Amino acid sequence: MTHTPPPDPAPATASATTAPGRPNTPETAVSSASSTPSIPSTPSASPGSPWLQLLRVSAVLSVPGDLLAGAAAAGFRPGRRTLLATGSSLCLYEAGMALNDWADRDIDAVERPGRPIPSGRISPAAALGAAAGLTAAGLALARAAGRPSFATATALAATVWAYDLHLKNTPAGPLAMACARTLDVLQGAASTLPARGRARGEGREQGLEPGRGWAWGRAMGRALPSAALLGAHTLAVTTVSRREAQGSSPALPLAALGIVAAIGGTVGSTASAASAASAASAASAVPATSATSTTPAVPATSTTPAVPATSTTPAAAIARVAAARAATGTAVAGAAPGTAVTAVTSNSPAAPAPAAAAAVARAAAVAYAGAVARPLFHAALNPSPYLLQRAVGSGIRAMIPLQAALSARAGAPGTGAALLALMPAARRLSRKVSPT
Repeated sequence: MTHTPPPDPAPATASATTAPGRPNTPETAVSSASSTPSIPSTPSASPGSPWLQLLRVSAVLSVPGDLLAGAAAAGFRPGRRTLLATGSSLCLYEAGMALNDWADRDIDAVERPGRPIPSGRISPAAALGAAAGLTAAGLALARAAGRPSFATATALAATVWAYDLHLKNTPAGPLAMACARTLDVLQGAASTLPARGRARGEGREQGLEPGRGWAWGRAMGRALPSAALLGAHTLAVTTVSRREAQGSSPALPLAALGIVAAIGGTVGSTASAASAASAASAASAVPATSATSTTPAVPATSTTPAVPATSTTPAAAIARVAAARAATGTAVAGAAPGTAVTAVTSNSPAAPAPAAAAAVARAAAVAYAGAVARPLFHAALNPSPYLLQRAVGSGIRAMIPLQAALSARAGAPGTGAALLALMPAARRLSRKVSPT
């Protein structure tokens, strides 16, 4: 979570500068954002905003979507606990930013003397204190969100500190960054668990459902596919970023492009399946509605062995509801035996939901592909530092439409649309305060 490469940096020098006494090898190459060559013309170089530059506030808009996507995938609606967990993740994210600059202060003194710590605008002790304070605040907010959120936030904080202090300059750096992003998505799922064992939407009280540990495991299991997709995207982008200051062979951006294409294909195919299931559900509802409105009921005294229309209608209704549930991944109220067929028809409020979710998911998937595929392709054609940095910056911004697609495909089109609306704001903010 702490790795925030530049969105559109100016051309960088073709050779990398290493810290004194450190060999210039893939194992010791600086993989964090602070290793990017200094760009004096960036907005963050302004001496009036050292803390904004240190915390890289323009990158925080990539955080809330993690939790919203996780909450949607878990099958519950976000609430107060999700808000607390989001605040926790934001604090831990910014803690990692401050800790990143503290850990790289000697490297920045050589490569980027304009950064807040080497320039003397922020002392190392103040940066380390900010990292510790933000971490404590993040854990406190997670504790207020409940024990599942606190457990996930503790693992996330440990990953952030391990990455900044040691792992980012090792081959395990990209994997650690992917784990941090994955945990952030799972944090959203953990924050939506109903309080005291009550299953929302099902009306079960404590004692009438499995234990809370089972509920936690089920929510995490539902969110794991979305978390894995975001983690895979982070792994690909972070791997490219390790060579952004030096250049690389075309194989590196090509491999990242393959991962991104697989992610986009997975999200896009899920959206298409949801749309097809929605259309099939609506089509199958038309004959059932006309049958109930025009076909007379079989008299009770009739000896005809045919099954009454009302006895088969609930099964068809339940089948349509099950299809919608499978398409969106969300819990949909089913029809109980004996329910009239008119309870589930094309006019039902639940019918348009899969179509809306599929439409938003498709739009977000297209936005995701458009944001990251072209820059990676250009970097593969010419893997220079400048084009690699552009590809990495585009990959960071592409997390927002990916989060939107994952939320929509899980049955939360409103969340997906809201996340898509963040993209212009994130782009404008990055022009004012550089995320590097």
